[in-house]
Amino acid sequence: MQTASLLLEIGRYYLMSGGVVAAAFLVIGIDRVEPSARGSYVFRPLLIPGICLIWPLVLYRWLKLERGGEDAR
Repeated sequence: MQTASLLLEIGRYYLMSGGVVAAAFLVIGIDRVEPSARGSYVFRPLLIPGICLIWPLVLYRWLKLERGGEDAR
């Protein structure tokens, strides 16, 4: 039972980290990463579950584009 509790805790922290990344990305980063997303605020909450699951990839891609500019695409 202790292993299951540990796995649930790890999953909880993973999703909480994903929530933080999703909030930051949807407020700050999405306009920089995808210029055509400017002004489209209705669809952004739909992205939250996906970003929470693949937040390491989203964070990596966001940081890569911020450092490299438009040529990093």
